[in-house]
Amino acid sequence: MRTRTLALCGVAAMVGGLLSAVPSAAGTPAAEKAPAARTSLKWKDCSTENYPTLQCTSLKVPLDHSKPGGQKITLALSRVPHTSSAKSYQGPLLVNPGGPGGSGLTLAGFVAGSLPKKVAATYDVIGFDPRGVGKSEPALNCRPGHFDPVRPDTVPSSQRIEQANLKRAKAFADACGKKYGSLLKYIDTVSAVRDMDAIRKALGAKKINYFGYSYGTYLGAVYAKFYPHRVRRAVLDSIVDPTGVWYRDNIDQDYAFDARHKAFAAWVAKHDAAYKLGKDPAKIEAKWYAMRAALAKKPAGKKVGASELEDTFIPGGYYNGYWPYLAEAFAAYVNDKDDGPLVEAYENFAAVDASGENGYSVYAAVQCRDAWWPRDWGQWRHDMWKAHDKAPFMTWNNAWYNAPCAFWPTKPLSPPDVSNSKLPPVLLFQATDDAATPYGGGLVVHRKLHGSSLVVEEGGGNHGITLSGNACLDKYLADYLASGKVPRGAGEVDATCAALPDPEPEAPAAASASGGGSTLHGMLGFRS
Repeated sequence: MRTRTLALCGVAAMVGGLLSAVPSAAGTPAAEKAPAARTSLKWKDCSTENYPTLQCTSLKVPLDHSKPGGQKITLALSRVPHTSSAKSYQGPLLVNPGGPGGSGLTLAGFVAGSLPKKVAATYDVIGFDPRGVGKSEPALNCRPGHFDPVRPDTVPSSQRIEQANLKRAKAFADACGKKYGSLLKYIDTVSAVRDMDAIRKALGAKKINYFGYSYGTYLGAVYAKFYPHRVRRAVLDSIVDPTGVWYRDNIDQDYAFDARHKAFAAWVAKHDAAYKLGKDPAKIEAKWYAMRAALAKKPAGKKVGASELEDTFIPGGYYNGYWPYLAEAFAAYVNDKDDGPLVEAYENFAAVDASGENGYSVYAAVQCRDAWWPRDWGQWRHDMWKAHDKAPFMTWNNAWYNAPCAFWPTKPLSPPDVSNSKLPPVLLFQATDDAATPYGGGLVVHRKLHGSSLVVEEGGGNHGITLSGNACLDKYLADYLASGKVPRGAGEVDATCAALPDPEPEAPAAASASGGGSTLHGMLGFRS
């Protein structure tokens, strides 16, 4: 799965937000030892203007959970404490924004502040930086500057370009192995799941409630597989297909993102009066690829080449609230020969800072360790050209994003089957046109989690759909968290909600700030 972990600070500033699987020999967790004495977490104020009740602490956990007395690492935690009476208190609600590699500290404040007050008051909303991420220690940064512009063109139209990209991918994998060789075996989904249960114990809770977006849905499903008796309620929004982790899931993304790019072109065509790029979506898409070809020869501002252009427009596949901003930059370049807005868009959506480098390092470490990836580059080449023929927008960009896995210094693990009949009802949310986690993943998980309920946003193309302004979806979410109530339908889908309308053209500053989804999507980042 490709969760865009780059340039979160730039995007968050723009939108006003803050910012494995089991080895085959261990298909099920080892027998649980008696839990250690309850840890007394000492919470300290870490409030912000937006989140005035946020608190923070840290927790030491074993690097290798099979050796609880061995080396320890530190997890950073956040909390918005409950304000209800003890009688109404429903326990901790752990939240995760996806990635892998996404920081969840600020998400706790966002979720607590976005849920109805009566519901939020009954939970301790708990955020955390998974191992290797953000304020957890050690935090990974394998190869600073890996995404510095201008990178080689992603489309390997010559052997020279292909070799340049392969050299970059191998250099990243080698750097990770050199810097973090003793850690990489333990940066994976199952290790993160064991950390979550350590958090549960430290909180003194017999069970947890869970709310995960994107990759966080896979994290939650794997936790539920290992600890079904520890799950009280769980919400999974924008759902990873657990049967495709991670090579096939990434190829599925390529087709879905191409469709969203076509939807963007159709939206630009609809608003020809604003952008003056024409009324034919196919011709608008051709203009975009012509812009890409021109930037491959002469990067805008010596920063935005063909690869960086793709990076800049990929966020539009996650959230259509960015479309006006991207369309303005597109139109300025094509119509006015002005590349300034394009450079600005790159800085906001795609430029990589140290936080982005950390997120990408953990992304690679988890996905490359979690599951099998081809080690034969010939297979990648065959599969990517096949996908590129029908879905050229992101296929090769996505391939190079994940290509370090072809050279990763650790052996892959075997993904668990998340099928589960031991859970209370789990509430699932999925948009029909989601590109990052295509619709089929929601159906797969609905079938695998017995008794789950699937709520579908019909015609929706955004990634991360609850707490984003859709009142219909949010009512199902609030009812579930308040009472455990889920909708029940007669068919494969239990309930549907209409998608929110696409945005209207507006000035970039207004576009970036409008809509309930902008803050959330600044936190979720891209490529989840």
